[in-house]
Amino acid sequence: MVTVVNVVPGSAADRAGVKKGDILLDIDGHNINDVLDYRFYMTEQRIKMLIHRGPELLTVTVDKDEYEDPGLEFETYLMDKKQRCKNACIFCFIDQMPKGCRESLYFKDDDDRLSFLQGNYITTTNLSDEEVDRVCRMHLSPINISVHTTEPELRVFMMKNKNAGKVMFIMRKFADAGITMNGQIVLCKNINDKEHLQKSMTDLETLFPAMQSVSIVPCGLTAHRENLYHIDPFTPEDCRSVIKQIESFSSKCYKKHGSRIFFAADEFYLRGGVKLHKASYYEGYPQYENGVGMVACMYDELPFEIKGIDEDLSGRKATLITGEAAYGVICDLADMVNKKTGAKLSVKMIKNNFFGGGVTVSGLVVGRDIAAQLKDCDAGECIFIPSVMLRKDEDVFLDDMTVKELSEKLGVPVYAVPSDATAASEIVRKLRIQN
Repeated sequence: MVTVVNVVPGSAADRAGVKKGDILLDIDGHNINDVLDYRFYMTEQRIKMLIHRGPELLTVTVDKDEYEDPGLEFETYLMDKKQRCKNACIFCFIDQMPKGCRESLYFKDDDDRLSFLQGNYITTTNLSDEEVDRVCRMHLSPINISVHTTEPELRVFMMKNKNAGKVMFIMRKFADAGITMNGQIVLCKNINDKEHLQKSMTDLETLFPAMQSVSIVPCGLTAHRENLYHIDPFTPEDCRSVIKQIESFSSKCYKKHGSRIFFAADEFYLRGGVKLHKASYYEGYPQYENGVGMVACMYDELPFEIKGIDEDLSGRKATLITGEAAYGVICDLADMVNKKTGAKLSVKMIKNNFFGGGVTVSGLVVGRDIAAQLKDCDAGECIFIPSVMLRKDEDVFLDDMTVKELSEKLGVPVYAVPSDATAASEIVRKLRIQN
């Protein structure tokens, strides 16, 4: 039961007489509780909506194209509230956030609907038996799952949730229903690594091909872990050991299944000083958003981007901003642009004082650190930051500083550019039009 806040003019629902303020009870006899119910049951060419309007119950017949949205808008994207995470994971990054950030940054979501609709990773601990059955019945695929470990007792310990031990049972139900999955393992030193990682990979392999890919990423540790469970950072030697273990297992998977299934995050290679693989190794980048294959993709696509640039920017100066981990990669990008255009791009590596600890990735660099470390620097005509530093769909860093505020502090324009190889042509384009 959800309230219609707007009806798109000229839409099928508008033509059928649905009005703003109507309460949608069901479609073709099926209760509508959220966006998944709505999207699943509105696909037919003719649907009957049961509407509550004031004191009346009305049945409205809507004729439309198959899969066409009838044209109803609701108060929220999900048509109800996001499901809050009920875990207390020992490695949770949000628990390590400094105080004083905006409230939304401390919200932990764990919503299966967002996994299907937006690719978010879920833990499955929020799923009731009925919700698991609904996912199977509606065939919501793919589903992205934060696994961390397949050992029930260890998973309960790591996530501090008694329901955490059911993950293999739930994933098997999904696999049996033909639902594809992608998995993620946040690796914590001396907790779920070594023999525990081996056990997890062995178990998850049994779910292939339903389990399409699994990323193994290092636990992010900030300097703000007061009263939290102690976790040691991975040393360069540890990283090399992790890579060796994962690649040994994934090579066997490749021979057996034609897919490696398991991939170590780029961060392990960068920390361990291990040469990254070429693009073909990553099988189409199924775990790109988890930081797997990003560097390979950059080097693979960058020559084509550079080849397409035909600009003379001789003497034009600008600064590229990056975190510590990607410094070498961004230096290579700047060198290639400079050689092709005659520009004088320089790269500034920002140390993450805001989060502290061993945080080196660009996506967690904040505005105040950039402002402080570029205060007395000749940045040139403008500054380029990777868009991954900003909150999704916003010009705001994680510390609430806006791009405009950073630009005012430094006295030069600041531009966000893509975090992939297309950054090269975007940098050239913005420099060309820069006054």
